[in-house]
Amino acid sequence: MSIDKQILIKGVKCMKWFEVQIKTTTEAVEAVSNILYDVGVEGIVIEDPKDIIMKEDNDEKNWDYIDHDLLDQYYEGVIVKGYFQESEDLLDKIELIKQNIEKIPQYSLDKGLGEVTTSEIIQQDWGKIWRKYYKPKKVGEKIIIKPSWEDYTKGEGELIIELDPGMAFGTGTHETTMMCIRQLEKYIHKFDTVFDIGCGTGILSIASAKLGAVNTTAIDLDEDSVRVSRENIRKNGVANTVQVKHGNLLDVVDGKANVIVANIIAEVIIQLSKDIKTFLEDDGVFIASGIILDKIDEVKEALTENGLEILDVIKMGEWSCIVSKIKEGMDNA
Repeated sequence: MSIDKQILIKGVKCMKWFEVQIKTTTEAVEAVSNILYDVGVEGIVIEDPKDIIMKEDNDEKNWDYIDHDLLDQYYEGVIVKGYFQESEDLLDKIELIKQNIEKIPQYSLDKGLGEVTTSEIIQQDWGKIWRKYYKPKKVGEKIIIKPSWEDYTKGEGELIIELDPGMAFGTGTHETTMMCIRQLEKYIHKFDTVFDIGCGTGILSIASAKLGAVNTTAIDLDEDSVRVSRENIRKNGVANTVQVKHGNLLDVVDGKANVIVANIIAEVIIQLSKDIKTFLEDDGVFIASGIILDKIDEVKEALTENGLEILDVIKMGEWSCIVSKIKEGMDNA
């Protein structure tokens, strides 16, 4: 994961959010972030004033957003903020976070102050937290992700996706999503059929439609994601070629697709690999992302065991994307 200031949001319907704030150092940011991920954090904000100074000394244009207020913060180190929904085990999670923060020096890392504090955030303030970090960003050769409240002048050949994350995962700027979009740009042809498994905010379905797919089915088990996807698909004018279904993985789709894309997690992709051949055209591709680097071999093994041939493995940060197709001579009926 990049340690630049960033926000990764996965929202779900709830009445309360809680912010867990950890004061640490730049070198321990990745360790702290992993501790939060391990207990199911819903979103992370990383604030490092040193990054701001470094970037301003170089090329500020390369940044999506710079919050100059960070330069005035009273703490000289890095502040990592994790966001959690209200739950019965929240106190246990916070205690586990504290315990694991104290263990960071065992890995020869300076944890800094290591102070852990919590505060409650009312739901209507949730949007204010991430909204200011979300700016237009070029995520592929052609695709630009633009929040509806931001102005952007379209360049030649660019395809604009207006996206409001709402309360569902996916601003389009996370490494896993960017890798998927770049592979969609590479493999989608006009008149293709696409299945988007775990559609989130619908960004990959919208991208597929804008890249020429004539029939795209977006599927998600989360009802909020289905609702947000439908709204974003309508706003982007592709509702005539994209349909959204509420369901589990491939259980609610019919027929076969030229491209199946799944930006989920390694464990679900392994499960999904058993059914891909049934739903993928002979010359089609399966684009699987959301795979942490440590899980690459495990996912590749599952794909090959289920009759798929690995075409490419792309890596970005701590994440990977694997592209595969049906092995020649395999029966996918």
